[in-house]
Amino acid sequence: MTGDGALGGGMDTFRHQGLTFDVRDGGPAEGEVVLLLHGFPQDATSWRHVEPLLHAAGLRTLAPDQRGYSPGAAPRATAAYRLPALVGDAVALADAAGARRVHVVGHDWGGAVAWGLATALPERVASLTVLSTPHPAALARALRGPDQLRRSWYIAAFQAPVLPERILARRLGSLLQRGQVPGAEHYARRFSTPQSLRGPVNWYRANPDLVTTTRSAPVSVPTTYVWGTRDAALGPRAAELTAGQVAGEYRFVALDADHWLPEREADAVARAILDRVR
Repeated sequence: MTGDGALGGGMDTFRHQGLTFDVRDGGPAEGEVVLLLHGFPQDATSWRHVEPLLHAAGLRTLAPDQRGYSPGAAPRATAAYRLPALVGDAVALADAAGARRVHVVGHDWGGAVAWGLATALPERVASLTVLSTPHPAALARALRGPDQLRRSWYIAAFQAPVLPERILARRLGSLLQRGQVPGAEHYARRFSTPQSLRGPVNWYRANPDLVTTTRSAPVSVPTTYVWGTRDAALGPRAAELTAGQVAGEYRFVALDADHWLPEREADAVARAILDRVR
């Protein structure tokens, strides 16, 4: 897996498997590289408050619009969004930047990619910081109970073909505003058609086993998990169980916050990342 695009500063692109990804590339060019992987239904701008704090500490950040979000990297086939492909995109970005080992940070679905990368290729991961998203095996175990099952009902709804995109295209703006999601207007404009939502929704369709598999190799890299105690989608049981999925040095940071940690809790998130990097 190699990237065939060069990265400089600011907004740039890289290519992988014939797809072109948009990337926010910032901070000192010689700094240690931090990959920032966004969630749903967001994009790389969700890191806009965290990035300058990491740059000030001498780190270079690479925040891609991931597969299905970058206009030039939106294959139609559901199978193209399986976790190994998403992990491969992150590795290709590190390769394009010339970074053998990177610090990986993921939020929401980006957290699932981060867990997958640290599990599959620990030699490429200098450290891991995951926001909101518990380890997939911990989430699967928590789904055996009524609390997490109630919180995760929408995952089953997203398995239907075509219909979720059509419904979301009409209602996304109001849903995001009702949920007080930071950047709601930006995301509502960006994902205003079923076509623009097909890729993001395909992440759910392509990876249903991520929330059913309770066995997984433990993560061996140094890991920090940051969770908001008021997260409506991801409850305390999965957060507690995540510790049992990490064999490396582990820290759990609970914040009095909701799900949208990169935007609402940028200072605390940057502090957790820097503590882990150091």
